[in-house]
Amino acid sequence: MAMFHRGNRDLQQHFGSTALADRLVECLRRSAFTDEDGQFIQSLDFFFVATASPDGHPDCSFKGGAPGFVRVVQPDLLVWPDYDGNGMFKTLGNIGLNPFVGLLFIRMGDASKRLRVNGRAEVAFEDPLMEQFVGAQALVRVTPIDIFPNCPRYIPDLAAGKPSPYVPRADQPPLEPGWKSNPAWKEVVPPRKA
Repeated sequence: MAMFHRGNRDLQQHFGSTALADRLVECLRRSAFTDEDGQFIQSLDFFFVATASPDGHPDCSFKGGAPGFVRVVQPDLLVWPDYDGNGMFKTLGNIGLNPFVGLLFIRMGDASKRLRVNGRAEVAFEDPLMEQFVGAQALVRVTPIDIFPNCPRYIPDLAAGKPSPYVPRADQPPLEPGWKSNPAWKEVVPPRKA
């Protein structure tokens, strides 16, 4: 499966970011979890999951639990328990008919960080791993297709009540993130559009 479709490419061409997008994929995209990915994911007490119905209608859901409720159990397998909820089964129902999911793991605050995981999911009702999750009524198993870090620059510091310093302000010049000067892609970063 290609990382970019025509809609992505059209906008990359409009903003002059095609070379940057390709370099970021080349340098950062992976299809197996690293130990660092697993440690980060398992340190969190929430994440967001996007699914879609068979006809493409999207749904996004918050999933929460004690740190470690989402686990990378193999380099090619992530699992999380489904707990009792509102009974609508939007996420699990979509997965049952359209297995493609997008997961966003995010840490807010001083050391903000984001990790995206796109993959194929399945719902299991009788899985030996379920015994490891108190309160699980099902287990969601995700095989990753694309794993990639995502720039955390616009994440607010909620604990301090401060917006990201990168949020555009009328009275200040834009603050450039350090990653734009990274030698791995510095020469492919397009000039900022107003």
